[in-house]
Amino acid sequence: MGVDVATPAAATAVPVVGRTREVELLVAALDAGAHVVLEGPPGTGKTTLLRAVADEARLPFVFVEGNAELTPARLVGHFDPAQVLERGYSPETFVDGALAEALRSGALLYVEEINRIPEETLNVLITVMSEGELHVPRLGRIVAAPGFRLVAAMNPFDAVGTARISSAVYDRVCRIAMGYQSAGDENAVVTLRGPEVDEQWRAKVVALVRRTREHPDVHVGSSVRGAIDMVRITAALAGRRGRDVTDWRSGLDSALVALSGRIRLVESGTRTAEDVVRELYRAEFGEEPSADDDSDGADSPDGSPGGGAPGGA
Repeated sequence: MGVDVATPAAATAVPVVGRTREVELLVAALDAGAHVVLEGPPGTGKTTLLRAVADEARLPFVFVEGNAELTPARLVGHFDPAQVLERGYSPETFVDGALAEALRSGALLYVEEINRIPEETLNVLITVMSEGELHVPRLGRIVAAPGFRLVAAMNPFDAVGTARISSAVYDRVCRIAMGYQSAGDENAVVTLRGPEVDEQWRAKVVALVRRTREHPDVHVGSSVRGAIDMVRITAALAGRRGRDVTDWRSGLDSALVALSGRIRLVESGTRTAEDVVRELYRAEFGEEPSADDDSDGADSPDGSPGGGAPGGA
């Protein structure tokens, strides 16, 4: 359905790293009664930021996943057909959707990927932001309780399955742009969410992921989630192979798994994502250790002879 109604207490709070300015801006905008759009690439902490603010203020939090299947009826709510047959159209037979629930409870309504929802659904939100109330046929008017705010998120770099946000939406919201965090902050995020590993090696993983955002053949690079997954996968893979987490080949295998699907190459390019990841991995971790350093003679991820000699940290 793409709708999840919850309160901050229902989930474990995740610390917000390196977003002091954004937290301050969001809190100020919400205190001023504004609706807000958080705009930035994936993995920049938009959802984490809002959940932390809602938790700190002890506000109800209603989450809506934006997609092409989010119709007005799913967002607003619907009459239960069985109850209608028995009791008719009445408030008691109406099942609240996320929007109705947020309006009644004075909650923060968080719409993720707002540029993915259909225009007719978006028009419902525009009306609510303008009027502070919702008109439902056969039910009547639902007035926003004090505290109701709409916060939307969108990825400005994603053009697949998305629509251009109209000026009518931007005219009704305040915008907070969220770029990638600093290397130090991203390292802190990976430390927080990944297993305990060698600090220098982890810093190289973060640096590798940041390199994907600057490569000329890459249109959109990986978020910090790629670094988190690479650290987790390498730790698990090296353990299975009986190697240290700094093992060069385990790291390359994990980088291919964690990053090749996250980066988007430029349309005019001829290289594969795997080629780019291998190039960047070598640039950050150095060349592959020689076969003379092997202990097991297994093939390398590139298909060349060689085992899993440690290195690159």
